[in-house]
Amino acid sequence: MPIVEITVPSPGESISEVEIAAFLKEDGDYVFLDEEICEVDSDKATLAIPAEKAGIITWKVEEGDAVPVGGVICTIDTDAKEPEGAAPTEEKAEEPAPTKAESKAPEKAETKAVPASDKKESYATGTPSPAAKKMMAENGVSANQVKGNGIDGRITKQDVLAAMSSGFALGDAGQSWSGGREQRREKMSMLRRKVAERLVAVKNDTAMLTTFNEVNMKPIMDLRNKYKKAFAEHHDVNLGFMSFFTKAVTEALYESPMVNAMIDGKEMILHDYCDIGIAVSSPRGLMVPVVRNAEQMSLAEIEAEIRRLAIKARDGKISVDEMTGGTFTITNGGVFGSMMSTPIINPPQSAILGMHNIVDRAVVIDGEIVVRPMMYLALSYDHRIIDGKESVSFLVKVKNMLENPATILFGGKTGEEVLLGL
Repeated sequence: MPIVEITVPSPGESISEVEIAAFLKEDGDYVFLDEEICEVDSDKATLAIPAEKAGIITWKVEEGDAVPVGGVICTIDTDAKEPEGAAPTEEKAEEPAPTKAESKAPEKAETKAVPASDKKESYATGTPSPAAKKMMAENGVSANQVKGNGIDGRITKQDVLAAMSSGFALGDAGQSWSGGREQRREKMSMLRRKVAERLVAVKNDTAMLTTFNEVNMKPIMDLRNKYKKAFAEHHDVNLGFMSFFTKAVTEALYESPMVNAMIDGKEMILHDYCDIGIAVSSPRGLMVPVVRNAEQMSLAEIEAEIRRLAIKARDGKISVDEMTGGTFTITNGGVFGSMMSTPIINPPQSAILGMHNIVDRAVVIDGEIVVRPMMYLALSYDHRIIDGKESVSFLVKVKNMLENPATILFGGKTGEEVLLGL
Protein backbone atom coordinates (compact mmCIF):
# COMPACT_ATOMS: atom_id res chain seq x y z
CA MET A 1 0.00 0.00 0.00
CA PRO A 2 1.75 3.21 -1.15
CA ILE A 3 -0.23 5.59 1.10
CA VAL A 4 0.06 5.02 4.87
CA GLU A 5 -2.14 6.85 7.37
CA ILE A 6 -0.55 8.02 10.64
CA THR A 7 -3.00 8.07 13.53
CA VAL A 8 -2.84 9.40 17.08
CA PRO A 9 -1.71 6.65 19.48
CA SER A 10 -3.25 6.42 22.95
CA PRO A 11 -1.08 8.49 25.34
CA GLY A 12 -2.61 6.77 28.36
CA GLU A 13 -5.73 5.59 30.08
CA SER A 14 -8.68 8.03 30.20
CA ILE A 15 -7.22 10.30 27.48
CA SER A 16 -9.62 10.57 24.54
CA GLU A 17 -8.07 13.37 22.47
CA VAL A 18 -4.86 15.33 21.99
CA GLU A 19 -3.95 18.71 20.58
CA ILE A 20 -1.42 19.23 17.77
CA ALA A 21 1.26 21.30 19.50
CA ALA A 22 3.88 21.70 16.76
CA PHE A 23 4.83 20.33 13.36
CA LEU A 24 8.42 19.11 13.20
CA LYS A 25 8.12 18.41 9.46
CA GLU A 26 6.41 20.53 6.82
CA ASP A 27 3.86 19.45 4.28
CA GLY A 28 5.62 17.77 1.35
CA ASP A 29 8.82 16.96 3.28
CA TYR A 30 10.46 13.57 2.97
CA VAL A 31 10.47 11.78 6.35
CA PHE A 32 12.41 8.73 7.45
CA LEU A 33 11.24 5.75 9.46
CA ASP A 34 10.88 6.61 13.19
CA GLU A 35 11.72 10.27 12.56
CA GLU A 36 9.68 12.58 14.83
CA ILE A 37 7.13 14.46 12.74
CA CYS A 38 5.07 16.39 15.30
CA GLU A 39 4.41 16.97 18.99
CA VAL A 40 1.00 16.56 20.59
CA ASP A 41 -0.31 17.83 23.93
CA SER A 42 -2.56 15.71 26.10
CA ASP A 43 -3.98 16.79 29.43
CA LYS A 44 -1.05 15.06 31.15
CA ALA A 45 2.05 15.35 28.95
CA THR A 46 3.57 16.37 25.63
CA LEU A 47 4.46 13.47 23.33
CA ALA A 48 6.30 13.19 20.03
CA ILE A 49 4.78 11.11 17.21
CA PRO A 50 7.25 9.27 14.95
CA ALA A 51 6.85 8.37 11.29
CA GLU A 52 5.81 4.74 10.87
CA LYS A 53 7.13 4.63 7.29
CA ALA A 54 9.54 6.61 5.12
CA GLY A 55 8.15 8.82 2.37
CA ILE A 56 6.53 12.17 1.51
CA ILE A 57 4.29 13.53 4.29
CA THR A 58 0.92 15.23 3.73
CA TRP A 59 -0.74 16.80 6.77
CA LYS A 60 -4.49 16.37 7.35
CA VAL A 61 -4.64 18.66 10.39
CA GLU A 62 -3.42 22.09 11.44
CA GLU A 63 -1.39 23.16 14.48
CA GLY A 64 -3.73 23.70 17.42
CA ASP A 65 -6.34 21.22 16.18
CA ALA A 66 -7.89 18.79 18.68
CA VAL A 67 -7.71 15.25 17.29
CA PRO A 68 -9.33 12.17 18.88
CA VAL A 69 -7.17 9.19 19.76
CA GLY A 70 -7.04 7.03 16.63
CA GLY A 71 -7.72 9.99 14.35
CA VAL A 72 -5.66 10.48 11.19
CA ILE A 73 -3.16 13.35 11.37
CA CYS A 74 -1.26 12.80 8.11
CA THR A 75 -0.49 10.38 5.29
CA ILE A 76 2.88 9.22 4.02
CA ASP A 77 3.48 8.31 0.37
CA THR A 78 5.87 5.37 0.66
CA ASP A 79 6.38 5.20 -3.12
CA ALA A 80 8.22 8.54 -3.06
CA LYS A 81 11.94 8.29 -3.73
CA GLU A 82 14.41 9.33 -1.07
CA PRO A 83 16.07 12.67 -1.96
CA GLU A 84 19.64 12.30 -3.14
CA GLY A 85 22.13 12.76 -0.30
CA ALA A 86 19.40 12.83 2.36
CA ALA A 87 19.97 11.18 5.71
CA PRO A 88 17.88 11.00 8.92
CA THR A 89 20.21 13.18 10.99
CA GLU A 90 19.20 15.12 14.08
CA GLU A 91 19.47 18.40 12.18
CA LYS A 92 17.24 17.12 9.37
CA ALA A 93 14.68 16.01 11.91
CA GLU A 94 14.40 19.62 13.03
CA GLU A 95 15.00 21.75 9.90
CA PRO A 96 12.87 21.68 6.74
CA ALA A 97 14.65 20.41 3.62
CA PRO A 98 16.76 23.20 2.05
CA THR A 99 15.64 24.69 -1.25
CA LYS A 100 17.90 24.86 -4.29
CA ALA A 101 18.61 28.50 -3.58
CA GLU A 102 19.73 27.68 -0.04
CA SER A 103 21.86 24.69 -1.04
CA LYS A 104 23.85 26.78 -3.56
CA ALA A 105 24.45 29.63 -1.15
CA PRO A 106 27.49 29.61 1.15
CA GLU A 107 26.91 28.54 4.75
CA LYS A 108 27.17 32.08 6.11
CA ALA A 109 24.49 33.36 3.77
CA GLU A 110 21.72 32.20 6.11
CA THR A 111 22.72 34.60 8.90
CA LYS A 112 23.74 37.47 6.62
CA ALA A 113 21.18 40.25 6.49
CA VAL A 114 19.38 40.57 3.15
CA PRO A 115 19.21 44.14 1.83
CA ALA A 116 15.74 45.62 2.15
CA SER A 117 15.60 46.34 -1.55
CA ASP A 118 16.24 42.68 -2.45
CA LYS A 119 14.02 41.06 0.20
CA LYS A 120 10.60 39.92 -0.90
CA GLU A 121 7.61 40.46 1.34
CA SER A 122 5.38 37.38 1.44
CA TYR A 123 3.50 35.12 3.84
CA ALA A 124 6.91 33.70 4.85
CA THR A 125 8.24 37.06 6.08
CA GLY A 126 8.70 36.88 9.85
CA THR A 127 7.35 33.31 9.96
CA PRO A 128 9.60 30.83 11.83
CA SER A 129 10.49 27.41 10.43
CA PRO A 130 9.31 24.41 12.51
CA ALA A 131 12.71 24.04 14.21
CA ALA A 132 12.95 27.80 14.84
CA LYS A 133 9.40 27.89 16.24
CA LYS A 134 10.19 25.07 18.64
CA MET A 135 13.37 26.76 19.86
CA MET A 136 11.57 30.09 20.30
CA ALA A 137 8.81 28.45 22.37
CA GLU A 138 11.33 26.69 24.60
CA ASN A 139 13.32 29.87 25.28
CA GLY A 140 10.50 32.41 25.45
CA VAL A 141 11.57 34.28 22.31
CA SER A 142 8.90 36.08 20.25
CA ALA A 143 8.96 36.56 16.48
CA ASN A 144 9.42 40.35 16.74
CA GLN A 145 12.69 39.79 18.64
CA VAL A 146 14.29 37.90 15.72
CA LYS A 147 15.18 39.21 12.28
CA GLY A 148 14.41 36.61 9.62
CA ASN A 149 17.22 36.15 7.12
CA GLY A 150 15.91 33.08 5.34
CA ILE A 151 14.16 32.93 1.99
CA ASP A 152 11.62 35.81 1.74
CA GLY A 153 12.40 36.79 5.36
CA ARG A 154 11.60 33.43 6.98
CA ILE A 155 13.04 33.02 10.49
CA THR A 156 15.46 30.09 10.63
CA LYS A 157 16.98 28.22 13.53
CA GLN A 158 20.29 30.04 12.94
CA ASP A 159 18.47 33.38 13.21
CA VAL A 160 17.12 32.41 16.63
CA LEU A 161 20.55 31.21 17.81
CA ALA A 162 22.15 34.44 16.61
CA ALA A 163 19.54 36.58 18.38
CA MET A 164 19.89 34.61 21.61
CA SER A 165 23.70 34.78 21.58
CA SER A 166 23.67 38.56 21.06
CA GLY A 167 21.22 39.06 23.91
CA PHE A 168 18.07 41.18 24.15
CA ALA A 169 18.90 44.57 25.57
CA LEU A 170 16.17 46.78 26.97
CA GLY A 171 14.96 49.01 24.18
CA ASP A 172 15.51 46.48 21.39
CA ALA A 173 12.59 45.50 19.19
CA GLY A 174 10.03 43.62 21.22
CA GLN A 175 11.78 44.34 24.54
CA SER A 176 10.21 47.65 25.56
CA TRP A 177 6.68 48.95 25.84
CA SER A 178 5.50 50.40 22.53
CA GLY A 179 2.97 52.78 24.05
CA GLY A 180 0.19 51.29 21.95
CA ARG A 181 -3.07 49.66 23.03
CA GLU A 182 -2.78 46.40 21.11
CA GLN A 183 -4.12 43.11 22.43
CA ARG A 184 -3.52 39.55 21.38
CA ARG A 185 -5.18 36.24 22.09
CA GLU A 186 -3.33 32.95 22.49
CA LYS A 187 -5.01 29.61 22.81
CA MET A 188 -4.32 27.76 26.05
CA SER A 189 -2.70 24.38 25.54
CA MET A 190 -4.63 21.29 26.56
CA LEU A 191 -2.12 20.68 29.35
CA ARG A 192 -2.56 24.20 30.73
CA ARG A 193 -6.37 23.94 30.54
CA LYS A 194 -6.30 20.66 32.46
CA VAL A 195 -4.00 22.13 35.12
CA ALA A 196 -6.37 25.07 35.51
CA GLU A 197 -9.36 22.76 35.95
CA ARG A 198 -7.55 20.66 38.56
CA LEU A 199 -6.42 23.68 40.55
CA VAL A 200 -9.93 25.13 40.72
CA ALA A 201 -11.31 21.71 41.67
CA VAL A 202 -8.82 21.43 44.55
CA LYS A 203 -9.87 24.79 45.97
CA ASN A 204 -13.55 23.87 45.69
CA ASP A 205 -13.47 20.22 46.76
CA THR A 206 -10.97 20.16 49.64
CA ALA A 207 -10.71 21.83 53.03
CA MET A 208 -7.19 23.07 52.28
CA LEU A 209 -5.16 24.62 55.06
CA THR A 210 -1.46 25.55 55.25
CA THR A 211 0.91 25.41 58.20
CA PHE A 212 4.37 27.01 58.22
CA ASN A 213 7.73 26.50 59.89
CA GLU A 214 11.34 27.40 59.25
CA VAL A 215 14.48 25.31 59.11
CA ASN A 216 18.12 26.14 59.76
CA MET A 217 19.90 24.91 56.64
CA LYS A 218 23.44 25.31 58.00
CA PRO A 219 23.86 21.65 59.08
CA ILE A 220 22.92 20.35 55.63
CA MET A 221 24.95 23.03 53.85
CA ASP A 222 28.00 22.15 55.96
CA LEU A 223 27.46 18.46 55.25
CA ARG A 224 27.20 19.11 51.50
CA ASN A 225 30.34 21.26 51.47
CA LYS A 226 32.25 18.59 53.38
CA TYR A 227 31.24 15.61 51.26
CA LYS A 228 30.00 16.92 47.89
CA LYS A 229 33.23 16.11 46.03
CA ALA A 230 33.52 12.60 47.47
CA PHE A 231 29.80 12.02 46.93
CA ALA A 232 29.98 13.04 43.26
CA GLU A 233 33.06 10.87 42.63
CA HIS A 234 31.61 7.85 44.41
CA HIS A 235 28.04 7.98 43.09
CA ASP A 236 28.49 9.88 39.80
CA VAL A 237 25.72 12.30 40.78
CA ASN A 238 25.74 15.64 42.61
CA LEU A 239 24.43 15.98 46.15
CA GLY A 240 21.55 18.44 46.26
CA PHE A 241 19.01 19.58 48.83
CA MET A 242 16.09 17.69 47.30
CA SER A 243 17.40 14.27 48.32
CA PHE A 244 17.64 15.37 51.98
CA PHE A 245 14.10 16.76 51.88
CA THR A 246 12.75 13.65 50.15
CA LYS A 247 14.39 11.35 52.69
CA ALA A 248 13.22 13.46 55.63
CA VAL A 249 9.67 13.46 54.22
CA THR A 250 9.58 9.66 53.86
CA GLU A 251 10.70 9.22 57.47
CA ALA A 252 8.12 11.74 58.69
CA LEU A 253 5.38 10.06 56.65
CA TYR A 254 6.10 6.79 58.45
CA GLU A 255 5.20 8.48 61.74
CA SER A 256 2.28 10.45 60.22
CA PRO A 257 0.58 7.98 57.87
CA MET A 258 -2.52 10.15 57.36
CA VAL A 259 -0.38 12.74 55.56
CA ASN A 260 0.45 9.97 53.08
CA ALA A 261 -3.21 8.94 52.67
CA MET A 262 -6.04 10.09 50.41
CA ILE A 263 -9.83 10.15 50.36
CA ASP A 264 -11.77 7.89 47.99
CA GLY A 265 -15.49 8.52 48.42
CA LYS A 266 -16.38 7.48 51.97
CA GLU A 267 -13.13 5.58 52.49
CA MET A 268 -9.52 6.50 53.20
CA ILE A 269 -6.65 4.90 51.30
CA LEU A 270 -3.50 4.53 53.40
CA HIS A 271 -0.23 3.67 51.68
CA ASP A 272 2.56 1.52 53.08
CA TYR A 273 4.98 3.10 50.62
CA CYS A 274 6.03 6.60 49.60
CA ASP A 275 5.77 7.62 45.95
CA ILE A 276 7.03 11.20 46.09
CA GLY A 277 6.09 13.64 43.33
CA ILE A 278 8.80 16.22 42.61
CA ALA A 279 7.47 19.32 40.86
CA VAL A 280 9.78 20.44 38.03
CA SER A 281 9.52 23.27 35.53
CA SER A 282 9.59 22.35 31.84
CA PRO A 283 9.14 24.25 28.57
CA ARG A 284 5.53 22.97 28.51
CA GLY A 285 4.77 24.09 32.07
CA LEU A 286 4.86 22.52 35.51
CA MET A 287 5.17 18.74 35.62
CA VAL A 288 5.28 16.39 38.62
CA PRO A 289 7.22 13.18 37.91
CA VAL A 290 7.06 10.56 40.67
CA VAL A 291 9.95 8.91 42.52
CA ARG A 292 8.63 5.41 43.28
CA ASN A 293 9.32 3.78 46.66
CA ALA A 294 11.45 6.70 47.80
CA GLU A 295 11.36 5.31 51.34
CA GLN A 296 13.68 2.49 50.24
CA MET A 297 16.14 4.67 48.34
CA SER A 298 19.47 6.10 49.44
CA LEU A 299 20.30 9.76 48.91
CA ALA A 300 22.33 8.88 45.81
CA GLU A 301 19.49 6.83 44.33
CA ILE A 302 17.03 9.66 44.96
CA GLU A 303 19.35 12.22 43.32
CA ALA A 304 19.90 9.96 40.29
CA GLU A 305 16.17 9.31 39.84
CA ILE A 306 15.25 13.00 40.20
CA ARG A 307 17.88 13.92 37.60
CA ARG A 308 16.62 11.25 35.19
CA LEU A 309 13.00 12.36 35.49
CA ALA A 310 13.85 16.07 35.30
CA ILE A 311 15.80 15.57 32.07
CA LYS A 312 12.94 13.61 30.50
CA ALA A 313 10.43 16.29 31.57
CA ARG A 314 12.63 19.06 30.15
CA ASP A 315 13.02 17.23 26.84
CA GLY A 316 9.30 16.45 26.64
CA LYS A 317 9.92 12.70 26.70
CA ILE A 318 8.43 11.84 30.07
CA SER A 319 5.60 9.29 30.00
CA VAL A 320 2.18 9.54 31.62
CA ASP A 321 2.97 6.58 33.89
CA GLU A 322 5.97 8.46 35.30
CA MET A 323 3.69 11.32 36.42
CA THR A 324 0.80 9.41 37.98
CA GLY A 325 0.24 7.57 41.24
CA GLY A 326 2.13 9.77 43.72
CA THR A 327 1.18 9.78 47.40
CA PHE A 328 2.86 13.08 48.42
CA THR A 329 4.43 16.00 46.53
CA ILE A 330 7.37 18.35 47.13
CA THR A 331 7.64 21.64 45.24
CA ASN A 332 10.56 24.05 45.37
CA GLY A 333 9.61 27.66 44.67
CA GLY A 334 12.92 28.76 46.15
CA VAL A 335 14.73 28.16 42.87
CA PHE A 336 12.72 31.09 41.44
CA GLY A 337 13.32 33.30 44.50
CA SER A 338 10.07 32.67 46.41
CA MET A 339 10.32 33.56 50.09
CA MET A 340 6.99 32.03 51.13
CA SER A 341 3.92 30.60 49.41
CA THR A 342 0.94 28.33 50.00
CA PRO A 343 1.30 25.42 47.56
CA ILE A 344 -1.88 23.82 46.22
CA ILE A 345 -2.46 20.12 46.84
CA ASN A 346 -1.87 17.79 43.90
CA PRO A 347 -5.08 15.68 43.79
CA PRO A 348 -5.96 13.04 44.80
CA GLN A 349 -3.13 13.45 47.32
CA SER A 350 -3.85 15.04 50.68
CA ALA A 351 -0.73 17.14 51.28
CA ILE A 352 2.14 18.96 49.59
CA LEU A 353 5.38 20.41 51.01
CA GLY A 354 6.64 23.74 49.71
CA MET A 355 10.34 24.65 49.88
CA HIS A 356 11.50 28.26 49.54
CA ASN A 357 14.68 30.26 49.09
CA ILE A 358 17.50 30.23 51.62
CA VAL A 359 18.17 33.63 53.19
CA ASP A 360 20.62 34.66 55.91
CA ARG A 361 18.55 35.83 58.87
CA ALA A 362 19.23 36.85 62.43
CA VAL A 363 17.97 34.11 64.78
CA VAL A 364 18.36 33.40 68.49
CA ILE A 365 20.30 30.22 69.35
CA ASP A 366 21.25 29.44 72.97
CA GLY A 367 20.33 32.97 73.98
CA GLU A 368 22.55 34.65 71.39
CA ILE A 369 21.66 36.43 68.16
CA VAL A 370 23.44 34.75 65.27
CA VAL A 371 23.11 34.73 61.48
CA ARG A 372 21.97 31.48 59.93
CA PRO A 373 20.81 30.42 56.43
CA MET A 374 17.08 29.91 56.98
CA MET A 375 14.34 28.47 54.79
CA TYR A 376 10.58 28.73 55.27
CA LEU A 377 8.63 25.50 54.84
CA ALA A 378 4.91 25.33 54.02
CA LEU A 379 2.71 22.25 54.31
CA SER A 380 -0.68 22.51 52.61
CA TYR A 381 -3.03 19.71 53.60
CA ASP A 382 -6.63 18.54 53.33
CA HIS A 383 -8.18 19.15 56.74
CA ARG A 384 -10.90 16.57 56.00
CA ILE A 385 -8.42 13.75 56.51
CA ILE A 386 -5.44 15.36 58.30
CA ASP A 387 -5.84 16.98 61.71
CA GLY A 388 -3.95 20.10 62.68
CA LYS A 389 -1.91 18.25 65.29
CA GLU A 390 -0.77 15.67 62.77
CA SER A 391 0.14 18.24 60.13
CA VAL A 392 2.16 20.33 62.57
CA SER A 393 3.86 17.25 64.02
CA PHE A 394 4.79 16.11 60.51
CA LEU A 395 6.35 19.48 59.61
CA VAL A 396 8.24 19.67 62.93
CA LYS A 397 9.59 16.16 62.30
CA VAL A 398 10.86 17.22 58.86
CA LYS A 399 12.43 20.35 60.37
CA ASN A 400 14.19 18.42 63.15
CA MET A 401 15.65 15.84 60.78
CA LEU A 402 16.92 18.50 58.37
CA GLU A 403 18.60 20.36 61.21
CA ASN A 404 20.12 17.07 62.43
CA PRO A 405 20.89 15.15 59.21
CA ALA A 406 22.32 12.11 61.01
CA THR A 407 18.88 11.43 62.50
CA ILE A 408 17.34 10.87 59.07
CA LEU A 409 18.37 7.23 59.28
CA PHE A 410 17.86 5.01 62.32
CA GLY A 411 17.46 7.82 64.83
CA GLY A 412 21.04 9.03 64.52
CA LYS A 413 22.69 5.67 65.28
CA THR A 414 24.64 5.86 62.01
CA GLY A 415 27.36 8.27 61.00
CA GLU A 416 27.32 10.84 58.25
CA GLU A 417 29.30 8.55 55.92
CA VAL A 418 26.64 5.83 56.23
CA LEU A 419 23.88 8.34 55.52
CA LEU A 420 25.63 9.43 52.34
CA GLY A 421 26.49 5.88 51.32
CA LEU A 422 30.24 6.54 51.35
